[in-house]
Amino acid sequence: MILYVNACARPDSRTDRLARALLQKLGPYEELRLYDEPLRPMDAHRIALRDALLSQKDYGAEMFRYARQFAAAEQIVLSAPLWDLSFPAQLKIYLENIFVTGIVTRYSEAGLPVGLCRAKKLYYVSTSGGPYDPRFGFDQLRAMATENFGIPEAELVKAELLDIDGCDPEAILHKAMAAYGLTETTDKEDGHAT
Repeated sequence: MILYVNACARPDSRTDRLARALLQKLGPYEELRLYDEPLRPMDAHRIALRDALLSQKDYGAEMFRYARQFAAAEQIVLSAPLWDLSFPAQLKIYLENIFVTGIVTRYSEAGLPVGLCRAKKLYYVSTSGGPYDPRFGFDQLRAMATENFGIPEAELVKAELLDIDGCDPEAILHKAMAAYGLTETTDKEDGHAT
C-alpha cells in the first residue's frame, strides 16, 4: 500500500498537484488528509497516556493508529508546502503522533534507533514561492525516515520560485513535473483508495 500523507491546507494547493502527479506514476494509494484528521499535539496528558500504553505494550490503542498506518505502508508520499522556512504545523503534530517506540522504531541495547517501518522509500513533495532550501523540511524528514524509521531511501520532489514577480507558476510547476517524469491528470481522485 502507498500512503499519501497530505499536509496541504489549500484545496487548490500546487504541492498537492505535484504530489498527485507523482502518485499517478506510482499507482493506487490511500490518502490521509492531515487537515481533516482529529490530530492533537502531544501535551502533558497525552504524553502520560502514551507512556502508560507503551509500558503495557498496548500497540493496538486508538492513539497509535497513525503510527500503525505509517509503519505498514510499502511506500510513503508526504506532501507539504514550504511555509515560513518550514513545513506546516499540522505535519509536526502528525510526526509527534507517529513517532511511537515499538511501532515505527525501537532502540538497540546500545541506545541506537532501529527502524521498524516496511516502506522502502519516502517521497517528500514540496513547493515554495521563493528558493527552496532542503534544510528547512526535507533534510529533517529524510533523517527521521532513514535514521529512525528504517526507510532506506528518501527523495525530494519539488517546484520552487512559484511566487516570484515575473515568473509563470504554471509553467514552473509543469517544468518540475517533467523533470521528474510526471504528468498531471485532471482527475484528482485517480488511483485514490479509501
